[in-house]
Amino acid sequence: MRLSSCPLPLSLKPNSVPGASNRTSMNEIIFEVREDEIDGGYNASALGVGIHTEADTLDELRTKVREAVDCYYDETMTAPKLIRLHLLS
Repeated sequence: MRLSSCPLPLSLKPNSVPGASNRTSMNEIIFEVREDEIDGGYNASALGVGIHTEADTLDELRTKVREAVDCYYDETMTAPKLIRLHLLS
């Protein structure tokens, strides 16, 4: 597991992009972000990859997404250079 800081940029954009699951590649990973209406906070799931996390705030979610991506991609794998968060309304 890498413990170094992650220089990956995170963008938060409203609504999902049609065909976003087809855009996931070695250079980019896309997370669907949903607000948890029952418990509060946010849930994020990567499209096409088994990475999931949750947090109370969007700022905390950005940090947890970076950590989850770092944990999923070890030194033998090529990690994506770009992480996108798509907030679904």
